[in-house]
Amino acid sequence: MVFQIVIVEDEPAIADTLQYALETDGFRVLLLDCGRPLLPLLATETIDLIILDVGLPDISGFELCKEVRKKSSVPIIFLTARADEVDRVVGLEIGGDDYVIKPFSPREVTARVKAVLRRSGSADQGVPDLPNFVLDEAKRQFRLFGHLLSLSRYEYEILRLLVRRPGQVFSREQIMEIAWDEPDASMERTVDAHVRNLRAKLKAVAPKYDPIVTHWGIGYSLKEDA
Repeated sequence: MVFQIVIVEDEPAIADTLQYALETDGFRVLLLDCGRPLLPLLATETIDLIILDVGLPDISGFELCKEVRKKSSVPIIFLTARADEVDRVVGLEIGGDDYVIKPFSPREVTARVKAVLRRSGSADQGVPDLPNFVLDEAKRQFRLFGHLLSLSRYEYEILRLLVRRPGQVFSREQIMEIAWDEPDASMERTVDAHVRNLRAKLKAVAPKYDPIVTHWGIGYSLKEDA
C-alpha cells in the first residue's frame, strides 16, 4: 500500500520541495495551489493525509480545515509562517493533527507525516494479508508459521515496515528514518546488522524460508508472495 498525501500550498518552491521529499520516501503526492479544489478531491480520491498551508490565496487554511472536518477525519498537518502560540492552539482545536512553522526542513515534515500516520492508525490500514506472518500490534509481536518470534525493538520495527509494503524497496536511510527514534545517531551499517539478525531468527523457525530481499547498494524489501 502506498499512502497518498495532498499538499495544499501556493508557494511552488515549498510545494515542489515537499513533493520531492515525500516521493523519495515512497509516498504518492498530489499538489494543489489553492484550497477550494480540496473538497471535491476528497470525494473522488483516497487521501491518507493533508499538508495544508494556513495562508492560501482563496480560503484560510483554518476555514478549509473546518469544512474538511464536516466530512472527513483525514489527518491534517498545518504549514504556516506564523509562530504565535494562539494560532497553533486554534489550528489544533479545529481539527489539525500537527503544526509546522516555516521555515522548516523537508525531512522534518516527512518525519511529522510518518508520526501522524502512526498515531492516527492510517499507517496500519490496508496491511497486506500475508499467510505466513501474523502481526499483533497491541503486543508488538510477530508469529511466523504460528511460531512466536523473539525480536528486538528494531528487528520488530524493520519487519513491521517490510510486511506493510511487500515488494517495495526501502533504502537503509528510509528504514532508519522510520524505525529509529534518532536516525542521525546511528550508522546505516546498523540496519544491515539488524536485518542479518532478523534473517537468522526467521531461518531458525523455517530454515528454507528467506522472504527478505537484499538490493545491493540500495536496501531491502519483502517478497510480494511472502
